[in-house]
Amino acid sequence: MNSPTPSRPGRCTQCQRPLTRCLCPLIPSIEAACSVLILQHHSEARHALNTARLAYLGLKGTELWVGECFEDLDARLAQARQPVLLFPGPEAQVAGAKPQGEKPDLIVVPDGTWRKARLILHSNPALQTVPRWVLPEGEVSRYRLRKAPDPQAVSTLEAIVRVMQIMEPGRDFSPLLRPFEHLIEEQIQAMGLDTYQRNYPTSR
Repeated sequence: MNSPTPSRPGRCTQCQRPLTRCLCPLIPSIEAACSVLILQHHSEARHALNTARLAYLGLKGTELWVGECFEDLDARLAQARQPVLLFPGPEAQVAGAKPQGEKPDLIVVPDGTWRKARLILHSNPALQTVPRWVLPEGEVSRYRLRKAPDPQAVSTLEAIVRVMQIMEPGRDFSPLLRPFEHLIEEQIQAMGLDTYQRNYPTSR
C-alpha cells in the first residue's frame, strides 16, 4: 500500500508528522468493510490535520490518490462491481439505506474543502455517473478547530469511519479516530486554551 505523497526530512515516513510527535503508535490497523479510494486535492496533502492520510494508514484496503485530475480513475472504477461516491447531490441516497445485499464494493471519497472537492468532481467526468451516498444526519463533527458552515459537516476521516460503521455495525471502527483526536488536542494546547475558546466559542 503506497501513498504518492513524499515524506520530508525530519518527519516520519508514514504519518509525515515531526519525528518527535509521530502518530504511528496511535494508528490502528483495521480491515475495511469494503475498499475505499480517497481522492485528495493536492493542496491538502501537507495540511497539518491531514485526516485522509490517517484513514489511509489505519484502514486496510484504502487507496490515497493525490492530485486533481486522475488519469487512472476510469480504469479503477471499471474494476468495481458497485462503486459509490460519498458526496452530496440531488440523486444521493443516505448511506446504508439500500438492502443489506446491495453493499458497494468501492467507496470513493473526495478530500478537500467543498470547493476543492467540487473541482475534483468537475475534473474527473467518470465520477458524474457514480451513484452517490450522503451520511445520515446525526453526530456533530469532533473537528473542533474548524469553523464549518454546516454543523453536520465532518472531516474525511470521520466520514469514512461513519460509513464503515454503517456497513458493519457489529464492528468498532472508532479506534481510527484516536490519532485525529490527539492531533486536535495537540493543536489546542499549542494555541492555548484562552485563544482556542476565543476563536471557537461554541466548540466543546
